[in-house]
Amino acid sequence: MKVINSAQGVGGILNCFKLLVEGSEKITFVGTPGFCTPFAELIGFAVRKKQLAFLPNLDFEGAKSISMTGMGMQLGDFVDAHADVVVFLGGLAMPKIGVEAGAAKELAEKVLEGSEKGKIIGVCFQSMFMQQKWDEVIDFDYVLNADLAIEVMEA
Repeated sequence: MKVINSAQGVGGILNCFKLLVEGSEKITFVGTPGFCTPFAELIGFAVRKKQLAFLPNLDFEGAKSISMTGMGMQLGDFVDAHADVVVFLGGLAMPKIGVEAGAAKELAEKVLEGSEKGKIIGVCFQSMFMQQKWDEVIDFDYVLNADLAIEVMEA
């Protein structure tokens, strides 16, 4: 994989993601409930005018809409998980979650079924997809990889 863009901060993540999904109509995020859900809602904010869904773990039938509400981006009703972009969130690849890359690849094929312009995007922190070798199993079109620097200060 080669670096095609770089940015910093939350705004950088959102802007880079928005560029990657230009021209798409429906995006399905796939991640672990709880841990990945807020990231899907945050990243979804940048593309809130598109049809968005969140699929918990690899549960195709469990997909719920993500939409803008008075409280921000939130999960809504059950929806069809088919899309023209599938976004895997890095929490899925964490060893303790127990999701296999091969099963995720099969899910991507199901989500993208019937799409002419299907893309597979990974969004992770600290190179999770590469560390767990998901990039050797899944044919990602793009991986948006971010690092976190943490400082705790005492006043």
